[in-house]
Formats: sequence, structure tokens, C-alpha cells
Amino acid sequence: MKIFGIGFNYQKHNKELLGTLLHIEEPVIFTKADSALLTGGKPFFVPNFTQQCEYETEVVVRICRLGRSIAPRWAHRYYDQVTVGIDFTARDLQRRFREQGLPWELCKGFDGSAVVGEMVKKEELPDVQDLHFRLEKNGETVQVGHTADMLFRVDEIVSYISRFFTLKMGDLIYTGTPAGVGPVREGDHLVGYLEDKKLLEFNIR
Repeated sequence: MKIFGIGFNYQKHNKELLGTLLHIEEPVIFTKADSALLTGGKPFFVPNFTQQCEYETEVVVRICRLGRSIAPRWAHRYYDQVTVGIDFTARDLQRRFREQGLPWELCKGFDGSAVVGEMVKKEELPDVQDLHFRLEKNGETVQVGHTADMLFRVDEIVSYISRFFTLKMGDLIYTGTPAGVGPVREGDHLVGYLEDKKLLEFNIR
């Protein structure tokens, strides 16, 4: 099972993170180790190697069939379930790695950094490019997104990744985060929603 993440897929988040709007011609792809996966409402333990661990709320799609070099017009056939997830990021490490031109694996792919909520069949939701999602922290809404604001649509992302990696059943794609990312601390309680469905709930330890 592979976990893919998409960086810089919402313009407002790009400006929030970098202080400027980026002109990106192709999706920015990174991967997470399978040990990053955190499911079933298990708590997330803030790692001791970061002083600035931040949530990034994202729509996540699950690949349902084997595919490589998938044409964009057929990409919708290759994912069947959708949920909301958290891409945890060691922001202080990421900042340093970015300045030095180094890879992101250590700040993005560490154990427990890919939290995924309860999956919902795609057919039970509106169009994947018209989904509203949000995150609550300690009862307060801290991040709100709409998939219509993506720079690269889900089908484009699936097609692009499949040029380089064979997609297999069970692979997960985190499709990018909107503006509003922020830090977590021990004792925080996070709840994620996709449309009106509560699909994610867990504690920070």
C-alpha cells in the first residue's frame, strides 16, 4: 500500500505557507511510508523531533484497481471511496529542508502522520470536485475547504501519479490542503467532516 500526498494544490494555502502565489505547471508529489497510516480514531502522538507539528486537512481518495499511465478521462474509474484525512507536517523541519533543497520524507512521512477517516463510497457523495470539508479543533472550526478550489483536479492527479507509479488497490492519495493549517498540542481533540458527515475524530497525545 502506497500513500501519496499533493503539495501546493490550493493557492490560498500556498500564499499562507510561502508568502506568495506559485505558478505550478504539474502536481507536486510526495510519499509517506505505510507506517504513517493512522486509522480507527487512534490518538496521534506528537513526535519529539519537532517543535511545530501542524495539521493539514485534506480530501483523501482510495484507489480501487490496478492502473498505470491512466488517461485523465478514465481516472474516475480508479478510485471508489473518499474521506477526510490529516497530513501531519513537522513544519520546522520542512522549512529547513525547503531552504536547503532537501527531500520532505522526514517532515511528512513519519509514523502516524497520515491520519485517515472513515471511508465513504464515492456514489454517496456529490461530485468529487464539489465537496466541502472542514476540521474542528477543540470544538472550534479551524480549517475549511472546497475541492472546487484545487489547482489540479482529482482525476488529473490520479492520471499524473500513474505515469510514474503503478497504482494498486488500497493506495491512498491525499489531494492537498486549503488555507488554515495550524499547530497541534497534547490534549487537543480533532474532528473532521466531509460535507455533513463526521468521518474523523481523534485526540492528540
